[in-house]
Amino acid sequence: MSISSWLDANGFERFVDLFEENEIDEDVLPELEDADLEGLGIPLGPRKKLLKAIRAFVCGDGAVVPSAPGRETQTSQTAQGIAERRQLTIMFVDLVGSTRLSGRLDPEEMRDVITGFQNLAAGIVTRFECQVATRAI
Repeated sequence: MSISSWLDANGFERFVDLFEENEIDEDVLPELEDADLEGLGIPLGPRKKLLKAIRAFVCGDGAVVPSAPGRETQTSQTAQGIAERRQLTIMFVDLVGSTRLSGRLDPEEMRDVITGFQNLAAGIVTRFECQVATRAI
């Protein structure tokens, strides 16, 4: 995917000319930092959104970070049949005493406890720019 089509797909089409004028390509893109984008005259809000989209690009997931509702997202490179190697960390988290607690609480209260726990854990994980995939066992 070219930088211009990547910018367009992520809702940053207004920066296509700016990136082309400054010869920013897929090799340079991962190296961009906030100060670089500020130097290009990009306002704070779009800079932060661009940096988030660049992190997704660097992670190699091929994802398009939509900037507006209704934008289509692209499938990952692996869904397109291109093999890739990724680092993966898996973390198992258990709510100690939850079985005993479930015997004392109404189902709705227990749901609220578990949901609160999951939200707290997910907040910590996403703060470190990671992704959460939950699955009850």
